Amino acid sequence: QVQLVEFGGGLVQAGDSLRLSCVASARTLENYAMGWFRQAPGTEREFVAGITWTGGSTTYADTVEGRFAISRDKTKNTLYLQMDSLRPEDTAAYYCASRSYNRASPFPEEYESWGRGTQVSVSS
Repeated sequence: QVQLVEFGGGLVQAGDSLRLSCVASARTLENYAMGWFRQAPGTEREFVAGITWTGGSTTYADTVEGRFAISRDKTKNTLYLQMDSLRPEDTAAYYCASRSYNRASPFPEEYESWGRGTQVSVSS
């Protein structure tokens, strides 16, 4: 079982940047995929970005394409989400998730492990 802990949320202004981290505790993440999701109050959890741990193949939601970048550091078992040009509509709790399949998915029900989330708030 993979345990995930997110770091790096905070309150920023529109146009600012923020980097989220997610530390994974697992025997191995080879052939896993990792994802970032977000959820604002009163909305469903939505896919932000995903990456395959072994090959580093990435995928993004249209709403963040070109502004956010997902990456991983295998030596630190850490997943990152670099968020640039932040907008007020990016305000949400951000969660990292893992699935034991070598392809990221935009569907939260296909992920097996979740972190507790970190809050990102963007003021206008």
